[in-house]
Amino acid sequence: MSGRGIIHISQGEHAVCDNGETCIATILGSCVAACLWDSIAGVGGMNHILIPERMTTIGDFESHGVNAMEILINDIVKRGGDRFRLQAKLFGGATMNARLGDLGQRNAGFALEFLRAENIPCVASCLGGSRARRIEFWPASGRARQRFVKRCREELPHPQRAGAQRLDSEAGRGAGPGGVSDVELF
Repeated sequence: MSGRGIIHISQGEHAVCDNGETCIATILGSCVAACLWDSIAGVGGMNHILIPERMTTIGDFESHGVNAMEILINDIVKRGGDRFRLQAKLFGGATMNARLGDLGQRNAGFALEFLRAENIPCVASCLGGSRARRIEFWPASGRARQRFVKRCREELPHPQRAGAQRLDSEAGRGAGPGGVSDVELF
């Protein structure tokens, strides 16, 4: 692959990279991804925050907010980044399911407040809504791309009906081919 590639992260994970041709990617619903980078050192990373606060006092939970942010920042600094030059882009925080309540909003609020408290400028964000999104982030440059995922919900078939119904409530609305919408943030 000659130095190119994609690093995929999922809930509670993070990745840091200083290769200009490598991208970090994740898929978000109510979770939030913080993309942080130092443009002078050419290093950065992304995390995938599952919940804003620790839910238990037993053990350490890496996917909760403060821990996820501090681990990401520390790993960027270990690679030569300077905490005081970091910039951020935030994504996610959708309301995917009413049963989860305001989890997406709480995740987004946590991330914004953390950046404010740490004096890390948030230069771009796309938070909230009700659709999942795929995020790609090039940490050496700070370039990010977001693609909304086509929303499909399959209902279980009713005993009197043959087959399941498919609802595409947001398909095509403000989206490109196949219900996918791209937004690139530089």
